[in-house]
Amino acid sequence: MAAASAPTATAAPTLFPSDRLTVKDSRQATGKRVNLPVTGCKQRPTDCDELRLINRLDGFDLDPRVELDLGRRIDPKRVTRRAAYLQKVAGGPRIGLERLVYSPRRKVLYGHPSMQLEEATRYRLVVAAPLTGEAAARTTFTTLSATSGLRRMRSQLDDGSAYSAAGIAPASRGLRFDGVFGAASVTRIQRLNDKGPGELVSETVPNLAVAGAGTYAFGSFSSPSWLTRDRIIPERPTKVGTHRARGSETVGFALILPAGAKPAGGFPVAIFGPGFTRSKYDLFLAADQNAARGIATVAIDPVGHAYGPRSRTVVDAPASITLPAHGRGRDLDSNNTITEQEGVQASGRFAGVGLRDGLRQTALDNMALVRAVGRGVDVDGDGAVDLRRDGVSYYGQSLGGIYGTLLMGADPRVRVAALNVPGGPILEVARLSSTFRPSVAAPLRDRVPSLLNGGRAGFTESLPLRGSPPVIKPARGAEAIQDVLARLTWLQGSGSPESFAPLVRRGGKRVLLQVALGDATVPNPASATLIRAGGLRGVTSLYRNDRTPEATRNPHGFLLDPSFPLGRAPGQRQVVDFLASAGRSITDPDGSAPVWEVPVTDLETLDELNFTGG
Repeated sequence: MAAASAPTATAAPTLFPSDRLTVKDSRQATGKRVNLPVTGCKQRPTDCDELRLINRLDGFDLDPRVELDLGRRIDPKRVTRRAAYLQKVAGGPRIGLERLVYSPRRKVLYGHPSMQLEEATRYRLVVAAPLTGEAAARTTFTTLSATSGLRRMRSQLDDGSAYSAAGIAPASRGLRFDGVFGAASVTRIQRLNDKGPGELVSETVPNLAVAGAGTYAFGSFSSPSWLTRDRIIPERPTKVGTHRARGSETVGFALILPAGAKPAGGFPVAIFGPGFTRSKYDLFLAADQNAARGIATVAIDPVGHAYGPRSRTVVDAPASITLPAHGRGRDLDSNNTITEQEGVQASGRFAGVGLRDGLRQTALDNMALVRAVGRGVDVDGDGAVDLRRDGVSYYGQSLGGIYGTLLMGADPRVRVAALNVPGGPILEVARLSSTFRPSVAAPLRDRVPSLLNGGRAGFTESLPLRGSPPVIKPARGAEAIQDVLARLTWLQGSGSPESFAPLVRRGGKRVLLQVALGDATVPNPASATLIRAGGLRGVTSLYRNDRTPEATRNPHGFLLDPSFPLGRAPGQRQVVDFLASAGRSITDPDGSAPVWEVPVTDLETLDELNFTGG
């Protein structure tokens, strides 16, 4: 396998993935465990750290990087669905290869399946005789159980074992309030951010969620945490292993309650999921129309977000009252600075895990929030339940749409969700993004040996987009970067949204996706991958920022940013219509105007980057 060591030409065809690179393991749901060679660790310690983690998985990636080493030159034009394909061992259609790269230096052809594979499923990889020049070559491989870990941790919330393991008593599993304020009395909300030793840093919270708002409230709840100090959830065998909660974390929330008469049983609840580097305070930009429609909205911080634990919230109502903000950031690198997202990503020898387990833990925190609401919530202390116990819906923006996909796929209690500008795999989002590409370059630089080979942000990977011609002359050093990207995408699959996308509509669940054409933060091809994985084209709305006066700007934040008037208000209106209808109605928020496509007219439009600015 190229991800383990650079291949050389061989007389007999060598195909990857293959169960020849696994061992039997009855503890795994697939009956197998990956067993790649781990060699040359003195020269390539970073590779070996990643390979050791991969060797704990029970199968191969759902979008594997297929390798055809036929011992001879391969013309990519001859790689048709007849010549090379994947197929379920149990039967099914042939799946061709796309996004082809031919490496003349290695004499190996690389590609990916034209559709995402099913998890925990056996496939055959076949290369026909016309391509091999001799007899047909074939092998079988098994995909990993990508979603089972999160689903099993969720079941521990349901049976209470996660709370017990975390030391959270039954009486302590609900919401706790630090401050409750009449919305009309609040003149300002401030954050005091703990960025490390020294004074807290003040920041005013923009608040546009005033229409129909009756109450603003802040508080916390205790959520079981499965994360280690290195911000990973260690792998356990997928058949008999148990991910045991390691402790609890205090998670802060912000809540907006509608004004007016409360329905019997309480106000229906929607959870809002903030994006990367953002916080629960984005609730006040994301819920303009919710309260007026009778929906209570609550938000929490993602893992590692909202700065450090000394952070505070100051509410002027009109007197200033200071509350704990329950910041979730940690100074992981011991540099006396806590950033707005420090603590969500794995570190050290586990750095290859990336955001995988921070995303899974954030999804679990939102599941714990759903269950806390289900225990009954009395906001104003009058002894009556103010929030409806069941039917909690969800909507999330950017990273909130990403971990929201995990939440929707793994939690049967969340049956309605609107996901704004999500995409996957996570590493593809970062690689293609003008915003996050430097965050891919940095670990490529810091690897031993370094893999930076020059180009945009310092590296050139020579990878084609879907529908693009094959790459036949990769940049020098590109194949080694491709090896790493494929390996890390595989390693991170159990916490990546495209793995969960096939589950988000099962059992009658309802989902809405919103995507922005030319998104430079979560690029369109990553959104298209998620849409295809879940069969979600019919429920995807496309915001055509290119048809607005803001066409030269990055439209990623349109749902929250008031400077995108043709995106923000219509986008929020579509979301609240969807939530208020329990997911039965997806409206066109601009009617016959051309800015919104409902649904997206041509999914292939999203296979291009479509960047126009930002």
